[in-house]
This record gives sequence, structure tokens and C-alpha cells, in this order.
Amino acid sequence: MHIRPATTADADAIAAIDQAAKAAALAGVRWAHSPAEMQAWLRAVRIPAGGCWLAAEADRPLGYIALHDAWVEQLYIAPDAWRRGIGTALLNHAKALRPSGLHLWCFQVNAAAQAFYLRQGFRVARLTDGAANEEREPDMLFVWGPA
Repeated sequence: MHIRPATTADADAIAAIDQAAKAAALAGVRWAHSPAEMQAWLRAVRIPAGGCWLAAEADRPLGYIALHDAWVEQLYIAPDAWRRGIGTALLNHAKALRPSGLHLWCFQVNAAAQAFYLRQGFRVARLTDGAANEEREPDMLFVWGPA
């Protein structure tokens, strides 16, 4: 497996990973944006802005992470590639790029992701009722880095 910067040519593959991972892990969440809107945003905004990294094996995209400053904005792995160390590798890549610390939001209903982030050394800094996010889903702020 290798990690490389994502390009707009990867937008379809990244959007497919995003959609499949959300469907598998968060089926009950009512997303504010459709898969088509997400794909267009990835292609036009997120990927060109930089900070989006793709994990691939033999040119098969397996997962991606999107960083903005010290924020992990997205981290999704293709469901058929879960529990193979891809999320850990992408987070380790992010930690190397941002050694002073990282922050991310995680929906409270996503128990598997919560356990994953705790194993990766993140700690819960805050819980919310979800009123501030577009999905209106209770979430939690995770932080990693120097205390």
C-alpha cells in the first residue's frame, strides 16, 4: 500500500469510497448532501485545495484522508478494506504532517470510529447535541497531540 496526494482524476474513486463507507457505517444518518453533490464538491473544491491523500494498493484506491490545517475533515476507507491498517496508515501520515496536533469530529452513533480514534491516541474533548452540524447528528470532538 502507498499513500499519495489525491488529484481531481481520483474524485470518482474517492466519492465511491466516501459513499460506500457512509452507507456501511452510518446508514441511519440523513446526510445534508447527496452523493452527487459530494462528488462535485470533492472534484471542484476539496481535492484542488490540497491536503487530500489517497491510500492505494496496486492502483486500487482503498481510502482517503482530507486535512485542512490541523483538522481531519474526512477519513473514509472502502468497507471491503476495513481492518487492514489503512486508516491507521492515513492517520499516521496526518500525524507526521501535523505533529503539533490534530482535531476531528465524529458522530456519536459511530461507535466503531470512536474506538478506532481512541486506539490511535485521540481523546474526546467535547460532546455536542448536533445542532451546529448540517446533519443535525450529535457528534464529538476528538483531539490528538501535545496536552
